[in-house]
Amino acid sequence: MTQNLEIIPCNLGLPEHRAAVVSLINRYILDDMGGGEPLSGEAGKRLLSGLEARRTTILLLAKVGDEYAGLLTAFDNFSTFTARSMINIHDVFVDARFRGQGLGRRLMEAIIAEGRRRNSSRISLEVRVDNTSAKCLYADLGFREVMPGMHYWRLHLS
Repeated sequence: MTQNLEIIPCNLGLPEHRAAVVSLINRYILDDMGGGEPLSGEAGKRLLSGLEARRTTILLLAKVGDEYAGLLTAFDNFSTFTARSMINIHDVFVDARFRGQGLGRRLMEAIIAEGRRRNSSRISLEVRVDNTSAKCLYADLGFREVMPGMHYWRLHLS
């Protein structure tokens, strides 16, 4: 476990946190598990304003010493099946230089604690089939594949 590790609720009013979110998302996009093109300056601004505009946004930053090393992005939604809040995790990212040191676990434990604090009925997430280490972490924390016969589908609108 990494010494000097802090899990910090992100405050998008702080320039340092804004820069950390965009930097970490770009590192995630460029990572093998992300597989995309980094956000342009304009897209980075849209990311921040979009996250700020949604009152359901939950952002957690992992900081090791003076460096931001990880990010968890989630959204508080509503479950029609339980008639209660539910949290959907959209991103969990730990910079490659800090992997294997417990940052992902600490981010996940923090969102689980937040879900309990909010009296949420559940936490959901998506994980790549080939992301074995993440799947092992999630299983160790009690997450289970919901319905193996279900698949994640998407329609791009632009």
